[in-house]
Amino acid sequence: MNIEKGINFVRKLNLYNIQKGLKYLKHFGPREFLVRLSDRIEPEEVPYGPWYEAHKATEEELAKQRRHTFRERPVISIAVPLYRTPEEYLCQMIKSVLAQTYPNWELCLVDASEDGGKEALEADSAAGDGNVSGNVQKISPGARRCRILERCTKKDPRIRVKYLEKNLGIAGNTNEAFAMASGDYIGLLDHDDLLAPDALYEIVMRLQGHEKPELLYTDEDKVSSDLKEHFQPNLKPDYNPDLLRSNNYICHFFVFSRELYIRTGGLDSRYDGAQDYDFILRCTEQAEGTAHIPKVLYHWRTHAQSTADNPLSKQYAYEAGRQAIVAHLKRCGLDGEVMQKKDFGFYRVKYRVPGKPLVSIIIPNKDEKDTLKKCLESIWEKTSYSNYEIIIVENNSKTEEIFSYYKEIDGRNGIHVVYWDREFNYSAINNYGVRHAKGEYFVFLNNDMEIISPDWLEELLGHCARPGTGIVGARLYYPDDTIQHAGIVIGIGGIGASMFVGLKRSHTGYMHKESLQQNLSAVTAACMMVSREAFAAVGGFEEKLAVAFNDVDFCLRVREKGYLVVYDPYVELYHYESKTRGTEDTPEKVRRFQSEIEFMRSRWTRILIEGDPYYNKNFSLAKWNYALRADKGMGKVGVCRKQQ
Repeated sequence: MNIEKGINFVRKLNLYNIQKGLKYLKHFGPREFLVRLSDRIEPEEVPYGPWYEAHKATEEELAKQRRHTFRERPVISIAVPLYRTPEEYLCQMIKSVLAQTYPNWELCLVDASEDGGKEALEADSAAGDGNVSGNVQKISPGARRCRILERCTKKDPRIRVKYLEKNLGIAGNTNEAFAMASGDYIGLLDHDDLLAPDALYEIVMRLQGHEKPELLYTDEDKVSSDLKEHFQPNLKPDYNPDLLRSNNYICHFFVFSRELYIRTGGLDSRYDGAQDYDFILRCTEQAEGTAHIPKVLYHWRTHAQSTADNPLSKQYAYEAGRQAIVAHLKRCGLDGEVMQKKDFGFYRVKYRVPGKPLVSIIIPNKDEKDTLKKCLESIWEKTSYSNYEIIIVENNSKTEEIFSYYKEIDGRNGIHVVYWDREFNYSAINNYGVRHAKGEYFVFLNNDMEIISPDWLEELLGHCARPGTGIVGARLYYPDDTIQHAGIVIGIGGIGASMFVGLKRSHTGYMHKESLQQNLSAVTAACMMVSREAFAAVGGFEEKLAVAFNDVDFCLRVREKGYLVVYDPYVELYHYESKTRGTEDTPEKVRRFQSEIEFMRSRWTRILIEGDPYYNKNFSLAKWNYALRADKGMGKVGVCRKQQ
């Protein structure tokens, strides 16, 4: 923890923040509280604020957008439920819509405040001259709000207002706004938040092609009550169903087609507090096409009563979110238990294993008796799932010791030793192991692993047995309890690399992604489960990749066949691979490594150019901790602060 930064942080504390901190301390306990506190005050190489200023649309760009001629000009209806909205927030929200560079929109405002504002305004108008632009200081706050709304509707017919006789709750009020909407697409905007001026322009640009997505979402950040500071950006991946079951990462700005709204039926009041989460889940189940726009186009205002700043303010919402996921799983025909994580608004799904399928654990080995023995003993001692076999693929060992050990274990505890007598080729060795495997699912496992989670096989199976899932990977640690692997992002370091390497096990990384179930483009074959079906669909590992990138290539080919690759952080193992293993420093190794790089560049040109769909293009490819990309005149790379 940076001491100077910590002192400045403490100086800024007010009574509200102290009270909030005490509640967090009680919730997390001292140890986890200190971890999260250190995450919050860790100095950034480049603060997000300047990065945002450098990346938002310039006045010149906005002017160009206003002159743009669209081939198709759909109407975008923006639905906003109001409830005793402070005048300043209301005016700023409306102003952000009026500033849109795309003009074909309507703003549907539903006021359910129940504070007598409409009646007071009518009485005031009847007593006076009816001039709604007069002095607003002499009437009640509710009447002042209504006067602002009336003035806006008279100035711009695109703004429409409906006053409800009673508060129907957030879901019911929003549905009233939906009912007002006449647009081809509908977007959700909270009454105290802001749209970037190019938000609708970017949405409509994405709708110009032949394939028009029914669901669209953008990146977002948080903004202080006085609008002076932007912080905690949520830079999102493309559609990621397993991440969506871990957290409502889509959230804002969320836009959907009228047809999708009709099919899904609007918001459900049973999930008030998480009504948007439930609605988004239902929309993603039915949408024909989901598009992500990787630009910060929505600003979530923070204040003491908002969930953005104070998650403790709406704890009931997190149980509603859990129930929304439960209902979603049921609709999808998935059997799983949903649990809230300690981090507010984040969840874990534990999928139940259908039946008891045989799992074949395939372990290549050369010499290294003690290493292999430690691995096997951890499997035998800790694994709670019983229906498995172990295929050890012997690969050109030299020592008598290892062959004696093979004789000792072959045929016991479900172990079969098979012999590979050709030169080393990791892909070919594992393909050879599969030919001797009887299981419906294969686990490819390095010999230098130690099991931590007793239910590791059940956890892998729970995902891998789901329809449409082909591969599941694990969270791996070095012996010093730092991260060795937490999924792979394509393009990091050139071709692809593991995320969060070196992060302390107690930390969870940007937006807690190190600790969340999610879909990724690849995971390491140091511990990877694959269904027999998916393995057969791609013909196994690519044997032209003898050493490097074979697992990355394998995952990408499985994804091409339409299967999901899942990273599951609840499958935990130690990986005794040395942090200082050494480089490919012999001429032969260098040539081989370069040839495998060129193979990957040739085969996967498109994803390397377009970018990993599960990794936002605003992140750096030079680091593996979700660091901000340094461009547009920015200096060093800046690391995004963690979402708390």
